[in-house]
Amino acid sequence: MNDVLAFGLLSFVSLFAVVEPLGLMPIFIGMTAKLAPARQRSIARRACLVAFVTLLSFALTGQLVFRFFGISLESLKIVGGILFFMIGFEMLQAKHTRTAFDENKPEEDEHDIAVTPLGIPMIAGPGAIASVTVRWNQADDLPKQAAVLVSITLVILATLLILLGARRVSRFLGESGNKVLLRLMGLITMVIAVEFFFSGLTPIVQKMMKPE
Repeated sequence: MNDVLAFGLLSFVSLFAVVEPLGLMPIFIGMTAKLAPARQRSIARRACLVAFVTLLSFALTGQLVFRFFGISLESLKIVGGILFFMIGFEMLQAKHTRTAFDENKPEEDEHDIAVTPLGIPMIAGPGAIASVTVRWNQADDLPKQAAVLVSITLVILATLLILLGARRVSRFLGESGNKVLLRLMGLITMVIAVEFFFSGLTPIVQKMMKPE
């Protein structure tokens, strides 16, 4: 039982650190600042649902999906790094990202922002997918597999609660505070993007340089 608890705690902590719900809050605020509270909550719920289904799917079938499509985890990290860098660059300028809403088609845009980039890759990003895939492969019995599933559920619930409370934090900080926080998180997001990119690129380059 102690082994299962330790494994479950490790799974939760590692996934929480990768998802970083607190770091997502200013990004979420920046993307949804002009929306009504009801729509903000709807987007938060959709994004977390998309992320939950994605992480659960990769935990259960990640290795099979990668092998079937010939996708490497390194490639996923490179793509995720590029997306994160683009988002972080716009945040660094205190701008709304490409997810700025068109009032003529609000429902379509709401669905779009919830799926990407919020649900994927900002919540269920390459790091989170890698984390749940690795932990599931390490789970050698049913209790440990259950611990991985519980960890995913708890992290997504924590993320949802934080995003639902983002508007209160935004009002507390004010416009200037939000811009400062948005720029700071943009810088951090770009740093994370570079780490993702090179952690994916390095193994590929090493394989290319390795003599036959």
